[in-house]
Amino acid sequence: MSAAIAQVQPLNSARALRGPFDYALPSELSDGVQVGSLLVVPFGRREVLGVVVQLAEHSEIAKERLLAPVRALEAGVPRELVELAQWIAAQYCSTVPRALRLVLPPGLTRGQLSGRARRTRARRPEHVPVGVLRGAPPALTRPQSQALAQLTAALQADAPQPHLLHGVTGSGKTEIYLRLAAVALQRGRGTIVLVPEIALTAQIVARFLERFGDTVAVLHSRLTAPERREEWRRLRSGQAMVCIGPRSAVFAPIEHLGLIVLDEEHDASYKHEGNPRYDARDVAEQRALRCGALLLAGSATPRPESVMRMRRIALSRRVDGRPLPQVELLDMRGVGAALHPRSARALSQLREQGGKAIVLLNRRGWSNFLSCRACGHVWSCPNCDVTLVMHRSERAITCHHCDHRERVPSVCECGSSTLARHGAGTERLQHELSLALGDGSFPVLRLDADTAGEDAGRLLAAFERAPAGVLVGTQMVAKGHDFADVTLGLVLDADATLRFPDFRAEERTFSLIAQLAGRVGRGAEGQVLVQTITPQARSLRHAAAHDSDGFLAEELDRRRALSYPPFSHLTRIVCSAVEAERALAAAQALRRLLTPLREQASASVLGPASLFRLRGRERQALIVKAPERAPVVSAIDAAVQRVSADRSHGGVSFAVDVDPQ
Repeated sequence: MSAAIAQVQPLNSARALRGPFDYALPSELSDGVQVGSLLVVPFGRREVLGVVVQLAEHSEIAKERLLAPVRALEAGVPRELVELAQWIAAQYCSTVPRALRLVLPPGLTRGQLSGRARRTRARRPEHVPVGVLRGAPPALTRPQSQALAQLTAALQADAPQPHLLHGVTGSGKTEIYLRLAAVALQRGRGTIVLVPEIALTAQIVARFLERFGDTVAVLHSRLTAPERREEWRRLRSGQAMVCIGPRSAVFAPIEHLGLIVLDEEHDASYKHEGNPRYDARDVAEQRALRCGALLLAGSATPRPESVMRMRRIALSRRVDGRPLPQVELLDMRGVGAALHPRSARALSQLREQGGKAIVLLNRRGWSNFLSCRACGHVWSCPNCDVTLVMHRSERAITCHHCDHRERVPSVCECGSSTLARHGAGTERLQHELSLALGDGSFPVLRLDADTAGEDAGRLLAAFERAPAGVLVGTQMVAKGHDFADVTLGLVLDADATLRFPDFRAEERTFSLIAQLAGRVGRGAEGQVLVQTITPQARSLRHAAAHDSDGFLAEELDRRRALSYPPFSHLTRIVCSAVEAERALAAAQALRRLLTPLREQASASVLGPASLFRLRGRERQALIVKAPERAPVVSAIDAAVQRVSADRSHGGVSFAVDVDPQ
């Protein structure tokens, strides 16, 4: 018998308004509506879009008092994605409507897909023979074959355990991903491949398209709205069974999922900064668990959390047998120039020999800030407590937090025209290297957040086609690129990430150096030069020795002693308001409500502590540190609901970040 009641979660944004709400299904809808169906429903004085989260035969409300949906949309999401969204809302102190928006068809509006409800079922191919596939795969090395055998067995298990493929750069991890995807397709099951940056999709998409053709779909924000909708539709219908994309692709509507790959699993961009602040790595693990799929995380520099929790398979050599490049730490103490003499000579020799180099400076723009030499005035953002960064090509000084923009000043308010430019970013570095090295046959290209918007894929393709040249950029240049003819890597200001007050600073520094080294020497012998004022730093020494195991062992010991993740869980709560007093009062109220966690969950509550003003709002932060996540998240969610509902804290916004990055 068809269900009479649809329990619908309206897609409202209010934290205090919690659904779902019961609606009576008319006979013309009762056969087609299921969990995951999208309905336009009356809600107050409006009509809003809602998602069916459950069906029932009866309601606690009398049927004659129940409203009926206005209509159903043809689009819908799989039931397991509805359940996953509910899990995300609970795990990340968000609301179900906000979490459901993550799994909806791209660009969905109420009238876009109007019509009678239609049950959309993914087509499950019975068998995809290795011969529907394109391109002959390369022969595997013995370590690759052994790793593939173990992972294939895991993929075919009833309840696969998450695995970590810890392979040095160039060890052939991508070919193992391809082989496992083929196994999943043979079993009638789909694959999701997650990459940390859109800029990385071009190379890995090309390899999957070569192997699997139209079975592959791509989801990322650079596609037009119609393109994204079409790719989503192909995945929903089963026409495409392999999805590639950044973190949001974890919600690809593949119903018969067999494999989720997390490439470069160490990358912090898998953490979403909007509400809900989900971590795609944890969401992928939860989705794999619910689907009986294999989660495979791959990295040359895995996180300590992954090493602790996953079964590890190691690939310690490159597939071509070439050694990893020699890494040399250059002591910059007492060196006044931006380049160490050793770095300058190496670049000059590379220019003469017609080679390629990647130069990393993890700071974009031309100058860090401007000041007046006469009165000392520093140009700062009017909305945030930070200095404005100079971008010469745009003739502007900008805020990298709120995007406030001003013209580069020619004179100070005091009347002086003597202005000083402090520090250097990738834009200035590109300019200076172009003057010193570049010409038509030796281009100096730049990849950072300013240029990636133009077309990162086109820029990377230009560097790959060039017979010689330099690629300058931020950490984006160290992420997963495969260039066979790069023989020199250079890192400027390698200590920058170590200066952050973050327990992950050592891990990030090690990863950045090791990942850049992995881009070098893939087709010929290479070298990496690392400029630093702390050559004795633990992370730099281990990176120079390509000693991932040694670094991870020491890092886990340190975190165990200090009770940092993975030996505890952190949750950050930020209260923001236009007035500093309101933000502080709300944070203090939250602290009072969370104080019992000390005894209930062995948790410590730190703060409130002031953060710098951001986008015109003053901020106060609390950090809760506890051995278990679930009870703390539940208590924080209840406390935030209580404080936010108090009218005395009107105008205060609350942001909860579980396991902040």
